[in-house]
Amino acid sequence: MNNTNGQGTLLCFEDEEGIARAAAEAAGYSLAVIERHRFPDGEMRLRLPADLPARVVLWRGLQQPNEKLVEVLLAAQTARTLGARHLTLVSPYLAYMRQDIAFNPGEAISQRIVGGFLAGLFDAIITMDPHLHRVATLHEAMPVKDAIALSGAPLLADHIASQRRQPLLMGPDEEAMQWVALAAKRHGWDHAVCRKTRHGDRDVDIELPGLPVAGRAVVLMDDVASSGHTLARAAVKLRAAGAASVDVAVTHALFAQGAVQLVRGSGVGEIWSTDCISHPSNAVSIVPEVVRSLQGLDIGIG
Repeated sequence: MNNTNGQGTLLCFEDEEGIARAAAEAAGYSLAVIERHRFPDGEMRLRLPADLPARVVLWRGLQQPNEKLVEVLLAAQTARTLGARHLTLVSPYLAYMRQDIAFNPGEAISQRIVGGFLAGLFDAIITMDPHLHRVATLHEAMPVKDAIALSGAPLLADHIASQRRQPLLMGPDEEAMQWVALAAKRHGWDHAVCRKTRHGDRDVDIELPGLPVAGRAVVLMDDVASSGHTLARAAVKLRAAGAASVDVAVTHALFAQGAVQLVRGSGVGEIWSTDCISHPSNAVSIVPEVVRSLQGLDIGIG
């Protein structure tokens, strides 16, 4: 476990040490990897540095979130007892954001519950492309002083520009419009979204927009790729409509088992993602954007 310094300490877990180290070095922080021991019954024991500076950052992506939320709880409260006075969570992927209303009677509104839980632990939260649709800002979901939602869309747009000439950006469904529009505006590209009808987690119908796609290089863009079914259905339709090529660009490469094979089997060429989640498709890094946000925080401590 590395020593801390006066500037601040960035805490992480072993599975995210690579990206956390890059961020710590760029921000001028020391890095400390939290030690984790698992008991036979599944409970965890965490060990942080014995002394922490006033400014502490915890890097923890919340994909496959249930156990990680317990890690965050234990780490955050322990950091407070060890000297942390301003505590920032960098969570490139925030879990439980899609359920922002009760769609059926009796359902838990997980965004409100998990958002409130995290807001009670941290002074600032930094994330990328949170899955927000019926709330306008991250602060509404997580009422902390600094709730910062960055976007991978411009980063992916710049990468696409280096790979494809005048592509058509396409969202696989209406919810992707915010990211597609942001990326397209950056380079003056045409853009549109498909219409999706969902019958289940892995059963979707896709209707292409009226924009002609024949002979065009199309890039499907979204915030998350999980099961891959929506992207695959859209790619099949685009190929059938005469698209010269279909590639995929996503912020969060969740990609459940078999999803990449499904997407590639639908006629997709390249898959590009940010390194929010470590994956072979990672093409651009979020580290510079995250570091700029960390350096811009007004933490109000000496």
